[in-house]
Amino acid sequence: MKFNKFLTLMMVLVLSIVLAACGSDDSKEEVDTSSEGTTDTGTESTTEPASEPKELNLVFGSEPPSIHPGLATDTTSSTMIQNIFEGLMTMENGEAKEAAAESYEISDDLLTYTFKLRDAKWTNGDPVTAEDFAYSWKWVLDPANASEYASILYPIKGAEAFNTGSGSGDDLGIKVVDEKTIEVTLEVPTPYFLELTAFKTMYPFHKGTQEANANWFAEADSIVSNGPYTLTEWVHNGNLVLTKSDSYWDAANVKIDTVNISIVESESSQMAMYDADEIDFLGTNFGSISLEALDRLKADGTLNVEPYSGIYNYKFNTTDKVMSNANIRKALALSIDRAGLIKNITKGEQEPALGMVPNAVGGFGDDSGYFKDADYEGAKKFLEAGLKELGLASPADLEITVSYNTSEAHAAIAQFIQQGWASQLGINVKLDNAEWQVYLDKLSNLDYQVGRLGWIADYNDAYTFLEMYNTASNGNNDTGWENADYTALLKQSVIEADPAKRTAILLEAEAIMMDEMPVAPIYFYTNLYINKDFVTGMVPDALGNISLKNVDINK
Repeated sequence: MKFNKFLTLMMVLVLSIVLAACGSDDSKEEVDTSSEGTTDTGTESTTEPASEPKELNLVFGSEPPSIHPGLATDTTSSTMIQNIFEGLMTMENGEAKEAAAESYEISDDLLTYTFKLRDAKWTNGDPVTAEDFAYSWKWVLDPANASEYASILYPIKGAEAFNTGSGSGDDLGIKVVDEKTIEVTLEVPTPYFLELTAFKTMYPFHKGTQEANANWFAEADSIVSNGPYTLTEWVHNGNLVLTKSDSYWDAANVKIDTVNISIVESESSQMAMYDADEIDFLGTNFGSISLEALDRLKADGTLNVEPYSGIYNYKFNTTDKVMSNANIRKALALSIDRAGLIKNITKGEQEPALGMVPNAVGGFGDDSGYFKDADYEGAKKFLEAGLKELGLASPADLEITVSYNTSEAHAAIAQFIQQGWASQLGINVKLDNAEWQVYLDKLSNLDYQVGRLGWIADYNDAYTFLEMYNTASNGNNDTGWENADYTALLKQSVIEADPAKRTAILLEAEAIMMDEMPVAPIYFYTNLYINKDFVTGMVPDALGNISLKNVDINK
């Protein structure tokens, strides 16, 4: 998943000297529970005082680009979707558990999954049906809808053919057995298929709403959802308010009544809000801890560091004249001082990335990477070869622009790498930043040279880090690069049943990618967060997911 690191009852506008941020009101009405109520006869009352509604105050670093399960590609949008919609399954402690599905069965040949749905409702009162899932999945796969994440559904029989224009929607392995039963047939056994049904792109959306208003997901009052929360307020680029859904099937176990989410771009402003008790949690996927605060938080013991299955990359636009040269790309990748970047800039116990798949994934990372970190001599040899191929006399003839979405952290990383490329390779490097949605459009349209992007695993498998580069037309590729041998290996890995052989195939594919270097891996993520002592149940899993349904406040 593409990664980017609310007005409540009363809105507080926090202004710093050079940065502005919208803050939520930190005032709360206190309920006095120390005195006991009495009746007019003087006897003690057995009536409990009404409990105060629980509010959680959070922050996003940017406006969610799309709150449509079939169109969203980034973590901010996904975080919203995960809490107002619900799929067949959900992820808990790394395992797929029943959500909208009450139960499921898997055939002996591991090809057919049959899901029985709960008696659940949409926020407009309509029942959630098997047809809702079937309609939503077919909509995602319909090439006319240009869903960048359609490939998530490719394990389903006929899905890839339909999405790529060589098959029909009538041939999909999706069958509505009855109102509460849906049957899914796969092309080949897919061990992580249950995890895929817990991913946002396989969430249902309301058919009638989609057909009546193609832009239903752009405003709070037109969104019909089926999750634990409803989006009741959305001031664009200002704030969002989530309210506990009365129609949700498991509403009794949703503990927070209101979630207020401010939209604040500056990490330092987010940190100031946390320090001022205006927000209750800070860290992925609800804002980012400012780099300058890390040493302080480590010293006072409040910084939490969790494993995170993700990677920070610099992508290269291989359709650009300079970036089309593999030797130039290799020179840039090899001359990044990853260890120095982590020690001096990010300071979050990240790992230098010398390959595309995190070391925590079984079978990967044991080769110590495909290149050496900060290999300046090797980089200079590649640079010399690349300059010759481009007909350039010296590194000074190169001018490269590094693009990133507006963020103090991304800017600091870019400046560190800019300095390294200039001092070690003699290359002129410009920096360019843009707001998150504008930036995503630049990458999708290949309107850049070098661009930063993170990727968080969509499911617990190495394939999620490699699949997006299977073809240049993959919606998450953003580099213009493709390689026939690489594509063939990925297809082979899908049908290989032996785990060891499959890992070997994926390692071979990763080696091809690292040899041509359409992407420079920089570091593997860790999940850094801080929270107030009264917040419980808000611990991100290895994929960065936080279900607000499981969060509570105990003041």
